[in-house]
Amino acid sequence: MAQPNKKQPTKTVEIFCSKCKTTLFKYRKGGKGALIKCFKERIVFDHTQRPCFCPNCGAEFARDTLIRGAPAYKIIGGKVTIK
Repeated sequence: MAQPNKKQPTKTVEIFCSKCKTTLFKYRKGGKGALIKCFKERIVFDHTQRPCFCPNCGAEFARDTLIRGAPAYKIIGGKVTIK
């Protein structure tokens, strides 16, 4: 089974809650497509207290899962925005 690249991307993005605009993650994103999943090893800074829930409004923005054998968050469509 394919593993994610060991070399981390250099581009970092801020991930915000769509509902209350609270910062959730600083994440090393590869490519220019939409944010569908966040590998846990690529998260630079995590602002959440509970995994997959916004610390401010409590909305669930992702689900904890394994993708290609690596732990990741599967983002629920429309729940987060990136800059």
